[in-house]
Order: sequence, then C-alpha cells, then structure tokens
Amino acid sequence: MSEEKIWTVSEANSAVREIIENSLLPFWLQGEIGTINLHRSGHVYLTLKDIRTQIKGVFFGGAEQATSMRLQAGMSVEAFGNLTVYEVRGEYQFSIKKLRPLGLGELQKKFEELKSKLAAEGLFAEERKKKIPMLPAKIGIVTSPDGAAIKDFLQIINRRFPNVNIKIYPAAVQGKGAEKQLARGLKFFNTHTDVDVIVVTRGGGSMEDLWPFNEEKLARAVAMSKIPVISAVGHEIDFTICDFVSDLRVPTPSAAAELVIAGQEEISERLKSIKKKIQGILELKSQRLCRRYEKAAGSYVFREPLRIIREKQQNIDELIKDIENAAKTYAERMDSKLERLNGKLNVLNPIAALKRGYAILVEKSTNKTVSSPDTPPGTQVRAFVSGGILDMKVETAEKRDFDSLRLDFGTPEQ
Repeated sequence: MSEEKIWTVSEANSAVREIIENSLLPFWLQGEIGTINLHRSGHVYLTLKDIRTQIKGVFFGGAEQATSMRLQAGMSVEAFGNLTVYEVRGEYQFSIKKLRPLGLGELQKKFEELKSKLAAEGLFAEERKKKIPMLPAKIGIVTSPDGAAIKDFLQIINRRFPNVNIKIYPAAVQGKGAEKQLARGLKFFNTHTDVDVIVVTRGGGSMEDLWPFNEEKLARAVAMSKIPVISAVGHEIDFTICDFVSDLRVPTPSAAAELVIAGQEEISERLKSIKKKIQGILELKSQRLCRRYEKAAGSYVFREPLRIIREKQQNIDELIKDIENAAKTYAERMDSKLERLNGKLNVLNPIAALKRGYAILVEKSTNKTVSSPDTPPGTQVRAFVSGGILDMKVETAEKRDFDSLRLDFGTPEQ
C-alpha cells in the first residue's frame, strides 16, 4: 500500500476554499443584518441572518456606502457577491460586491421603466428645456421648511445677494404622498405668483428617501411648468426622474443657490467690464467719425459746392455732342446705303429697260409673256414699250443664237 497523505490544516482550508469558490457563481443573497462593524480600514464586517441561520459577510471598501445607506442591525438588505473561505480561521463567508436595502431592486426596476417611458415621450429632450434667468428677482422654492436643504440655500443667497425675493412652498420631501405636495407646490407658483424660477430641493438620502422625486405625478408637474424649474435633490451621486425632466439639474441645494444667484461682486465686475468695452467701442467710433469729418471738410465738394454741379453740366454737354455726332454719322451711313439700293433697284426696274429701247411681248389671248420664237405665226401679241402699248401680229418666227452671233436687226423695209 502506498503511504497515506497527511494534510496540514492550511492545505485543508485551501482545498475547501477552492471547492467553494469554484462551485458557485456570484449571486444575490437576502437577509437581515444581525451585527455590523464599520472598520476604520474602510471595510464592513457583518452577519446576515434569517429565522433559521446566519452567515458572516465582508464588504471590502464599503464603509462609505454603508454610512450613506445608514445600515444598522435589524435592517433587511440584499447583497450581491460570492462565497469564499477565510483560511486563517477556517470560516466561510459571503464576500459582498453590491449592497442595497431589501426591495431596492424593485424600486430600481420601477425607476428605469418610468425613465424609459418619459424619455420616449420627449420629456427629457433638450429642445423643450427653458432657459434659466441669470438674475431672477423672485425665486420660488418647493421643499421642507425644516430641512437642511432650505437652510443651506438661504444662507448662500443671503451672503451673495440678500435683496432677492424668495417664496417658500412647504412640502414633505419623503414618505408616502410627498410627491403630491411637491406637485401642488409647482402648480401654486405657476398660477398664483410671478416668480422667475422654481427650485425643487432636498438633501441627500437613500433611494427610498428620495423616491417621491421619482414619481410620475411630480415628473409631469415639472414638465408642465411654464416657469423654469431647477432640480437640486440629494447629493452629487444621486439622480432622480425629477432631475431629468427639470430644465436644469444641480447636484446639491447649495449648488442651486450659487447657480441661481450670481454674486453681486461677480455681476458688478461683469458690468464694469461691459461698460469698459462699450466705452472703448464708442471712442473708436467717435475717432472714425472725426476722421471722416476732417476728410470731408477738406474735400472740394465742401470748399466749392458749385464745382461738382458744373462738372456734371459739362459732362452732359459732352454726352449731347457725342449723341449728335453719332446720329449724324448714322444718318449719313443710311443715306449712302439707300443710294446703293436705289441704284440696284433702277438696274432691275423693267421700266428702265423699256426706256433703253426694249419691249415686253405678251400674247393677247393668254396674257402670258412671249419669251421664245416658238410663238406660231398669226398670234396676236401686245408689245409694252416706253411710253405706250403696241398691238401686233406675228408674221414669221425665227430662232437665233444671240450668245454667239452679233445682234443684227437688218435694214428697214421700204
């Protein structure tokens, strides 16, 4: 028989760790906090239990989140992580990656569903958001009058611009029905006052505390507001549906006060800067106008105002002379052209041919021109000559080639 292996405690714990950690994928675990210790290292050590048993858990680096969630014994939570073994003690424990109050998963689901619904309706679109006035004369605030948010807000306002008019509509900022009070505050400022901007605000808290700001009723009230709305809810890491619908989201109530009211000193400096720029522009404009005046004053138009009129008169006389010369030249050219045309017309005029001793013969019966010697003898013809008409009869007809033969009229008959 081979020698049996003898394990050390460390080897056994290591093997158990390998088996446990490799056999289960990370999962969500629900339980009630039995004990909890926020260590100065930033880690959280706790036990999760139900009615039958318990398990140790560790949340590395989770002390800050546990503080913001106000975790304490007796609170039911949901933790996401995986089982592991702490080999030093041979204990298995639940290593937490994410932690939320029991039921937060359902709240998160409702949050995402409403967010998708309102986004599809265009309530988050940038083009529908109204511009926040730079220096509102009147500010409406919808919040709890006893909360830290309004105190921080007023403290900053009084320090930066104490003369601003602030109106507060008291409303619950957490708990059942708080969203209805908040929505009524928005409606009140839109119908009964003339504030320039509305601030909806409260301090930080858990998702459950901030839930009224994720309700559809409040979201639609913000979207329907004709007055610009600033949402200043929770801490910088907190986002609510109210933030997405509002015309402007700021991370904290204090940031809202600083944004809605610029400091008097800042505005004063900006006004001084603008004044200086305007003065510079006016001085430059004045210098340019002075230079134009001086240049104009030295122009001959102002020294001799009639000179420009006389020059224009002279230009008109020259234009008239040019027009007359052009008209004369054109008339002479037309006269010459008319003479040439008359000459051509006279050459082609049959009356001119008759005057030179020619005649035009026409058959009397057909009134057709006789143009060849094929006319039968005895044909009655009419001769058109210069000065009159001769009626004649053809005695004989003889063909002659006048192109090659000399024209010979013969001798007169006795």
